[in-house]
Amino acid sequence: MIGLFTPRYVKDGKEMLHAARKMLAYKRDLLPPADVQLAEDHLTRLQEAVSRRDRPAVEEESHELDRFFLKRIPTPKHPEICENCEVFLVAIVIALGIRTFFLQPFTIPTGSMQPTLNGIKVAATQTPLPNPLVRVFELVCYGRSYFDVVSKEEDTVLSMRDVTRFRFFNYAEIQCLKQTFLVPGPARAVADCFEIKPGAPLHAGQVVARGFTDTGDHVFVNKVAYNFRAPRRGEVFVFSTANIQTEENRMNPGGPSQYYIKRLAGLPGDELRINPPRLFINGQPATGRAFERVMSGTYEHPNNGYKGYARGPEFGYLYSPESTFRVPEKRYFALGDNSYNSADSRYWGTVPQENLMGYGLFVYWPFTKHWGLIQ
Repeated sequence: MIGLFTPRYVKDGKEMLHAARKMLAYKRDLLPPADVQLAEDHLTRLQEAVSRRDRPAVEEESHELDRFFLKRIPTPKHPEICENCEVFLVAIVIALGIRTFFLQPFTIPTGSMQPTLNGIKVAATQTPLPNPLVRVFELVCYGRSYFDVVSKEEDTVLSMRDVTRFRFFNYAEIQCLKQTFLVPGPARAVADCFEIKPGAPLHAGQVVARGFTDTGDHVFVNKVAYNFRAPRRGEVFVFSTANIQTEENRMNPGGPSQYYIKRLAGLPGDELRINPPRLFINGQPATGRAFERVMSGTYEHPNNGYKGYARGPEFGYLYSPESTFRVPEKRYFALGDNSYNSADSRYWGTVPQENLMGYGLFVYWPFTKHWGLIQ
């Protein structure tokens, strides 16, 4: 209310003081010491003029400050471009800082965490592809990419491999004698879905692959939480496979480690036992919404119709209802929610504490029923 009665020239003087101080702080390291001292003298005189409400002095010092900055810091030809570039660079720095210290984006590559999280899925279809508007909508909302690959001539499949385009888009490359095709998705999944094998003949007009690929769930991993609290049994966590005898590490010793996402089933000191379909921790059935949901599922064997949880001598740990395992200190036992189709601690052992990255916090894309906090 008092500000309503403040003279306009006093308000203008205070605004000039605020803007000039901000500009001086922003450009101080670019100005010689003599100019910095001169600017501070102008600011002092303007502050004194505003305090005693000396209108001529306020207007004079405001003009002097304006001339000082215009002379020494000329206005760029396209200030809006410079400002937008600065905002863009600041946004990148902030995003990189958040990614490095707080939230790490992570893509679910396989189906080992179903039904909690979806991995990449390749499916064949016999029906014509939807119109372009539907395809764009499903790509943006559901992460679904359609493809229709047809051989243009008589040919033979030579090989298949995984390739990356523009550092973000992953494809299966089908290399033939005369043609090369790209199908979105992992090469193994595409080959299995469409029964594509080296040496297979292709005929002109033959459909090589027609269907769609659903991207895996994209999640944010909370990287800072484990710096302040211990990992909790039952939560979904992400870890590096460094020094863990996974299949990838055995096939490519010395290669780069990968990151896995699993359910944390056992803490240091826990005694575990699996009597399909139930997990027992320290002699008691595992409790909690996540464990109950996973253990309520069944596995139907494709050949004999047997329903239950797959197990066998290929497991190194917990391979029978009678076998037990006590988790060592500073180690964690990881299980996939899709336990009949998951390579986890039953195969390659426990996860060292130093390998932990964080816990799965949020599915941010695609916008399916999994979108939201991870349970």
